[in-house]
Amino acid sequence: MMKTQCRSSDRISYLPENIIDTILTRMPIRDALRTSVLSKKWRYCWMTMPKLVFDYKLVRAIYSGGIGQTFDISKFINAVFHVLLIHSGPTILKFDLAVHKLGILNAFDQFLLYVSRRTSVKDLIIMTSNTFYKLPTSFFSLQGLESIGLRHCNFEPPVTFNGFNKLRSVFFENVQISAKEFQHFLLNCPLLEKIALFDYEEEYVEENSFKFAKLFQCVPLIHTLVSSKYYIKFLAAGGMPNKLPTSLHLKYVYLDVCLREQDVISSALCIIRSSPNLEQLCFLMYDNEKLPVQESSIKFDDLQDDLSLTLDHLKHFEIVSFSNYVSEMEFLKLMLAKSPVLKIARIELKDKVSIGGELKILRDMNYLPRASPSAKLIIECRKHCSRVLRFW
Repeated sequence: MMKTQCRSSDRISYLPENIIDTILTRMPIRDALRTSVLSKKWRYCWMTMPKLVFDYKLVRAIYSGGIGQTFDISKFINAVFHVLLIHSGPTILKFDLAVHKLGILNAFDQFLLYVSRRTSVKDLIIMTSNTFYKLPTSFFSLQGLESIGLRHCNFEPPVTFNGFNKLRSVFFENVQISAKEFQHFLLNCPLLEKIALFDYEEEYVEENSFKFAKLFQCVPLIHTLVSSKYYIKFLAAGGMPNKLPTSLHLKYVYLDVCLREQDVISSALCIIRSSPNLEQLCFLMYDNEKLPVQESSIKFDDLQDDLSLTLDHLKHFEIVSFSNYVSEMEFLKLMLAKSPVLKIARIELKDKVSIGGELKILRDMNYLPRASPSAKLIIECRKHCSRVLRFW
């Protein structure tokens, strides 16, 4: 009877291990370490926790932020090493180094080297700022990786690098990588399904022979593609054919597009035509008001009868930074006319759109024909709402 009472009063000590792991995974690492005082059973639970996140939450916990004080780099590095040295789990589901501080990048080398020798990492995030972090050789030896997120990194693999056989997801933001290395990387990651590419403005000194068509050849299993305008301009150079010879498995696509540039819009239309299973499609408009590098000759009204352009599975369509230019309205009209099962069409207006402009857009959209009678058209003004973009 006494034993039953003790168990009922100390329920947390008798939680299943998978529940404990879930709880620890959802907590900041500093709080997870503090759970060691809860009970004898919890004393060592954190040592096998599957998620290790070293970010600004940990920095703020170490650095109280008094006036005139500076960030104690050594204290932060020691705290990370303390966790790594005691951690005894065979697998780290997530290893996150998202600390935007100069002066600790050399420590990143040591962290990655230690992790690569002791355990298997599935999800790795390295986020820096203001300077590019050259990924060490130890990074390329993490053959258990299934997801990579990199920001402000220099991606120069060693000659012996043969890709990541288990990698399924890639997020690159301001990553320095040549076209040749990027192609080699994709070719040697045969299971890649998700690719997100953002904000790389460096000029490629080599001839640009790596384009969207070749990218899709490298990653035949891809079902999610996200690309900002800098990568779009690079990958869309020279345009694309009307349709690729082989259908793509894409289900979610997010692209930055300029409707006045021939190469960009022909590439976007080719991706749509070649992706019969598209379920979600989002476009961020840019530079539609500026003089284009190459004026597009494509007229969206002429595509209404194009039988090769179908969106039979599209359920969610979105345009961000909509300004109600003629080309944008024609493009929206085309998408609505080609989407028979569409559930939601969300239009987010650009900041500069006036109140009068908003009212005109509302009036114009009331008369847009829709292939899907149940489609809901949602119009939002960006300056009056907040949003969080989720890419996959």
